Amino acid sequence: MLIALISDIHSNWEALQAVWKEVKYADVILCMGDLVGYGASPNEVVEFVRKQMEERTLLCVRGGNHDNAVAFGADWGGFNPYAREAVRWHQWVMKSENLEFLRRLPPVRQLFTDDRERSYLLIHGSPPRAPLDEYLFPWLPESEFRSVLNYVRQDDLLVGHTHISMLKVIDGRRIINPGSVGQPRDGDWRASYALMDTDEEPPENVEFHRVEYDVEEAARKIIEEGLPRFLANRLFEGL
Repeated sequence: MLIALISDIHSNWEALQAVWKEVKYADVILCMGDLVGYGASPNEVVEFVRKQMEERTLLCVRGGNHDNAVAFGADWGGFNPYAREAVRWHQWVMKSENLEFLRRLPPVRQLFTDDRERSYLLIHGSPPRAPLDEYLFPWLPESEFRSVLNYVRQDDLLVGHTHISMLKVIDGRRIINPGSVGQPRDGDWRASYALMDTDEEPPENVEFHRVEYDVEEAARKIIEEGLPRFLANRLFEGL
């Protein structure tokens, strides 16, 4: 069973299409949320994800503060001015059916392999303290990851939110972050995703990948829509 992991698309249609060409042959594709925010193509991204979920090729959770803020008008207190402006624009331009789709997405999902020998918990942030908002950065001490896993019964925890790929292995259990499709923040502008082959033994069965996309077009659309130029420029820097 080949599982593709994606997260943090952030309304970047060009990045999503480039990644999809590489992951569409997987048996299942798992998305850890934040479909919208920052970028200029929220309706295109959400409608594409809706279609894939209807065809049962993809499972997705509601994601983090951006999906929540756009869908529910949730607290924007932790957002920088550029993110707040993008959220307001997303709420203005998004179709009502796409907003309703975001509202209906569950914040947590569980998945088993076909033989039920390994289980996965999908969440955007971190259980149980802040499922949508807490960052699990790779440089946190091991004690922090152990504490998080104490709240998880599944073998592996699949997260997003940091926009940085990560694999942490603790006593045979794993915390995996595929990085960001639409806005990587590790100094590499290319879209990020991960593949996991359940026919191979963990933890070595996870591979992280990067793919180039039309970043100039994604940036052009951000500027054309009147969103902050900062959001366009950062796409080229991977920051």
